[in-house]
Amino acid sequence: MAESNRVERPDGGFAISKRNFTLVLAGFLVMVLGYILMTGGRAENPQEFNPEIFSIRRVVVAPVVVIAGIVLEIVAIMKVFKRR
Repeated sequence: MAESNRVERPDGGFAISKRNFTLVLAGFLVMVLGYILMTGGRAENPQEFNPEIFSIRRVVVAPVVVIAGIVLEIVAIMKVFKRR
């Protein structure tokens, strides 16, 4: 008889726990916050240059926040929490 590689969960639940799902949701919200931080900085007149598009918030802070959200997503998916 061939053995199956399938792992049966004792509780018959989802593959990720409630804590993992909460971290996935938190990572998503952190990424959304990063994208919101990137918005703005447009010029009222398209013929004029607005240096606000190169602000520290848009060029440095927002991408770091988005990357932090992506890292949080990876941790949320890969981390195995012990059952209580």
